[in-house]
Amino acid sequence: MAGIFKAYDIRGTYPDQLDETTAFHVGYYFKDLLEDEDLALGPVVVVSRDMRSHSVPLAQAVKNGLRARGVAVIDIGIADTPQNYFATGHLGASGGIQITASHNPAVYNGFKMSRRDAIPVSYETGIDRLEQLILATDVATDLGPEAGEEVRDVFADYTEHILAELISSEPRLKLAADAANGMGTLYQPILEHLNLEVTPLYFSLDGTFPNHEANPLKAENLVDVERAVKDHGCDFGVAFDGDADRAIIIDEKGNAISADMITGLLAPRFLRDDPGAAIVYDLRSSWSTKEAIEEAGGKAVRERVGHSFIKATMREHDSPFGGELAGHFYYRRNYTADSSIGTVIEVLNHLRETGKPLSELVAPLKRYFATGEINFKVEDKQGMIRHLAEVFADGEIDYLDGITVQFADWWFNVRPSNTEPYLRLVLEARTAGMMGEKRDLLLSHLGTPED
Repeated sequence: MAGIFKAYDIRGTYPDQLDETTAFHVGYYFKDLLEDEDLALGPVVVVSRDMRSHSVPLAQAVKNGLRARGVAVIDIGIADTPQNYFATGHLGASGGIQITASHNPAVYNGFKMSRRDAIPVSYETGIDRLEQLILATDVATDLGPEAGEEVRDVFADYTEHILAELISSEPRLKLAADAANGMGTLYQPILEHLNLEVTPLYFSLDGTFPNHEANPLKAENLVDVERAVKDHGCDFGVAFDGDADRAIIIDEKGNAISADMITGLLAPRFLRDDPGAAIVYDLRSSWSTKEAIEEAGGKAVRERVGHSFIKATMREHDSPFGGELAGHFYYRRNYTADSSIGTVIEVLNHLRETGKPLSELVAPLKRYFATGEINFKVEDKQGMIRHLAEVFADGEIDYLDGITVQFADWWFNVRPSNTEPYLRLVLEARTAGMMGEKRDLLLSHLGTPED
């Protein structure tokens, strides 16, 4: 069981790694992660679940654990993860628990947790404590409830909240959207309010993922939506992940746009209304992301990878917007939480306002040549990082997340996985030739990439 406690959530295969007993204890001990200010309205937690069949018994077990500990439950039913964040803030709850395994295959499940106002619970801010309590527990799972349960439907409020960001309904544009049989399916009625001609792909809830894996970071999972954009002459496309907290945007030519380019594209829109504001981006992002923020008069704030770090830094700087290379986009107006459908609306607003094709809008940001993220199996991760620091000692080095080394014409970051014996490389250079040359140089140290 120990391996299920991850950097940002609890996740494992059902029922061998986690089951209803685990879920009960997650609920039972969740109160120990809450602070005094979280309990201002009394201990109450929003619970919701994704479309996996085993999310139903796991959600019930989590609720039983919460109630046995005297924590009231607001059950909002089947929901995308951003809706759980919204409900937690909107209803003034002490925290939220979403039962989901995000983009993982059908056999997986897990728990994403937050405190009041959707403040994330990470390993460093509570999951470590939860791990200690659960692994040492002897609390019986058949304890009776000490607190009540309320069923609430927040989708109408959620829809109103999202649609408030739509600037214009004209002109009518075309969108191809791939929900991957995941929670993005719930967005269909929201999309109908956007005056779009929508080509929907796999908009039915099915936790077995019969069409393709719900992970839009893998190129093979984008093939269908890329083809649909081209075949139907769409203005853009979007691929959601399993719990719909991530979005990968496709241009009108059927090409996936790297998420750091979308961060750079959208940042100036927020800076028009909030001049000089901080925009937070993760350190894997292109130099052009930082440059786009600064060119628009913003303060570019570079942060380590992970939603808990990005969100904390956004709150510290009162930042209106932030983005990660993995397709997470964060909004101050949304309790500093992710919103994939909100990102669709922001891209739509930009297309309607400029009247230009998406590929043309993004083209100025494609100033450099990047490898994307490459994985390497390395048992001594810290030893390799020390080795790279010695080899590239003539560069500008920082250790914000792993090691980043910057030169005048290229840079790279190598960071360790939090849960696996992997190092992850991202490298960017001013020319394609230099990118290939420096990539091969790093490969000579890191070894053969993993698939």
